[in-house]
Amino acid sequence: METMNVKDFYFDLPQELIAQDPLEDRSSSRLLVLDKNTGETEHRHFRDITEYLRPGDCLVINNTKVIPARLFGVKEDTQAKIEVLLLKRRENDIWETLVKPGKKCKPGTVIVFGEGLLKGTVIDVVDEGNRLIQFSYEGIFEEILDQLGQMPLPPYITHQLKDKNRYQTVYAEHDGSAAAPTAGLHFTKELLAQIEDMGVKIAHVTLHVGLGTFRPVKVENVLEHHMHSEFYMVEESEAKKINDTKAAGGRVICVGTTSCRTIESATGEDGILKAGSGWTDIFIYPGYKFKILDCLITNFHLPESTLVMLVSALAGREHVLHAYDEAIKERYRFFSFGDAMFIHD
Repeated sequence: METMNVKDFYFDLPQELIAQDPLEDRSSSRLLVLDKNTGETEHRHFRDITEYLRPGDCLVINNTKVIPARLFGVKEDTQAKIEVLLLKRRENDIWETLVKPGKKCKPGTVIVFGEGLLKGTVIDVVDEGNRLIQFSYEGIFEEILDQLGQMPLPPYITHQLKDKNRYQTVYAEHDGSAAAPTAGLHFTKELLAQIEDMGVKIAHVTLHVGLGTFRPVKVENVLEHHMHSEFYMVEESEAKKINDTKAAGGRVICVGTTSCRTIESATGEDGILKAGSGWTDIFIYPGYKFKILDCLITNFHLPESTLVMLVSALAGREHVLHAYDEAIKERYRFFSFGDAMFIHD
């Protein structure tokens, strides 16, 4: 079996470069422009992205919406405090969840949230100790969640988020993510309108981001890492926009690794993107041949993460690590609320 060492994707990131808060103006974040063929870089601001887009290109955005999936409750019998993170809706009101502390929550345990507005009963323990919880409530689940839940910010963000909407893209539409597709956070409605006016198509796809996105690669040999699966949807009209762009010689530019994984999962060996929905656990690392994507807008990712591996598959590991070195020297802001990179040809 071939091997690829996780240490090949290590870089030293000063803690203080992890952005803790979103910028006031979304599009004023910085933009590192990387030529995937030569490795050359330029330093710009995000709103300058328009200078790198061309009429006939297609921008692919992920319109998933983050649900306020972190709930704080108490055990009905002992009043012990319990934190529940909703991971995946199984069916009806049964969710796969991450519960802290888990050992107190055996099947049969009842957890009460918001003084009884919502109750959850643990019905089973599944892989990795996740709990299946059956919820009961009166009214509409999403509305109750909006009232009681908090945004499930990634573990490396320690500040409280003042405005829930800052962890949503301006085009978020379909509820279901445990994390934001963060490359999209840089767009404002005005900037998107300007891009469309230039003759760039905008295609919407959906991938509900799981928290596994932040899961570190724990195996030394990258190829043994098992990706979590995430649900995606591509509508007929959007697949057509992307396929037509490709056929006419335009570029398919994904906003974020989630849009990238969606269209690469749904594209056949013939290079045609198929409409439909399903689960994907695609893992993209160097050596991968992209079937439909040409360019990528993405944030700066964690050392040794599957996301750095995906970016390296597109632009080459040396180019990426060199660009990251420059970003660190130039004090770019990293991760979810950080700055962006445009990888183009």
